[in-house]
Parts: sequence; C-alpha cells; structure tokens
Amino acid sequence: MRLSPDEIIFWQQGVFKLNATIVFTWGLMLAMAVGSKLVTRRLSTDLTRSRWQNFLEIIVTGIEAQIKDVGLRHPKQYIGFLGTLFLFVAMASLCTVIPGYEPPTGSLSTTAALALCVMVSVPLFGIQDQGLAGYLKTYLEPTVIMLPFNLISEASRTLALAVRLFGNMMSGAMIIGILLSITPFIFPVVMTVLGLLTGMVQAYIFSILAAVYIAAATHESRPTLPPTAPASGAGH
Repeated sequence: MRLSPDEIIFWQQGVFKLNATIVFTWGLMLAMAVGSKLVTRRLSTDLTRSRWQNFLEIIVTGIEAQIKDVGLRHPKQYIGFLGTLFLFVAMASLCTVIPGYEPPTGSLSTTAALALCVMVSVPLFGIQDQGLAGYLKTYLEPTVIMLPFNLISEASRTLALAVRLFGNMMSGAMIIGILLSITPFIFPVVMTVLGLLTGMVQAYIFSILAAVYIAAATHESRPTLPPTAPASGAGH
C-alpha cells in the first residue's frame, strides 16, 4: 500500500523523477486556471447572470465573509491568497472521486510547500501594513526576552500546518484503500463521501489558520479606538 503519491513514478531519468504528486498538482492548477478563465470571461453586472457566475459569486462572498469574521477588516486585500489556498486544498479533495486520481495534498512535500507559502506571506502582509520596523518590532513583544520564543513559534506553526494537513489527507486515503480491499462496495462509497467532507473541513481549517496568522501580523484585527473628545470643563 502506498503512503504517498510520491511513490507513483511516471518517468525517471537519473535523479530526475516525474511522480504523481507533481503531475496531479500541475494538472489541478491548470484545471483551476482554465476553469476560472472560462467562468469569468463573460461576467455581467446586470440581474441576468449565468449559473456559473452566481456559483462563483457565492464562493467569493462566502470566503470574504469568513476572512472578515477572523478579524481582517479589508478581506479583498487577502482573498487572492487565502481564497487560492482554500480552493486548491478543497479541489484536491473533491477530485478524489475521479478514478486513478491521487490527491497531491497526501504528499508531505505539497503540504510543506503550502505551509511555506503561508510563512512567507505573513511577514509580507505584516510589513505592508506596519512597515519593516513596525513588523520587526512585533518579535520583541511583550519584552525583548521573547524574541527567540517568537521565532520558534513562527517555525513551529509552519511545521504544524504542513503535518496536520498531510496527516489528515494521507490517513483518509489509506482508510478508503483498506476498506476497498476488504469490504463490500457500498461501505467504501460511504467512506469516500465522508473523506470529501473531511477534505473540505481541512481546506477550511488551513485557510482560516493562515488568516489568523496574517491578522496577528497586521493591525487589521486590532480595534480602532475612537478619537478622545475634549473634556467639556477643560480650561475653565
């Protein structure tokens, strides 16, 4: 039994390999890029809209609402990155209904790459919001003694993101594979449906955690204090 799509080799020349993780990752990205281009080529602002545009607007509106609920008050600034993360992980799970398909998120290399994208994006959004000096100052909060602990926290949460997603996706694929070999047809079908639900939940958790990390690195989640009104009796 395979533990990862990395073990499926389609082509190899010396140290260079073309495995299922690479093939299905690029295939998924190509399908998403072509699909989004086809859906958005005839967008309408009238009341008469295509079903695909309505479906797309439901997804975008839902993602924006979730980003705003995390505390990021300007969700359109982050929806390009967070929405892509969610849709990629979700599509990787939904495509498991296609025979022969192996989810690339079942490979630690894919989940580590996604987690590294989050690790790089967090300081970029933080610097964009607070400036370089302001963002670097957050590593010294609440005291300078916390600097090494803040750095360790940065690295450990990236590792946790990668391992959590990989563990959940890999275990789901293994359970379905075992059940297909030892049980009747109907039970693996039920488990496949449950696996799709688990995949969607994992996509949601991954993107929400990324949003929480970004909110913590910016001033977006911090409440804006109203201007203090001058005291009525001042100067008298």
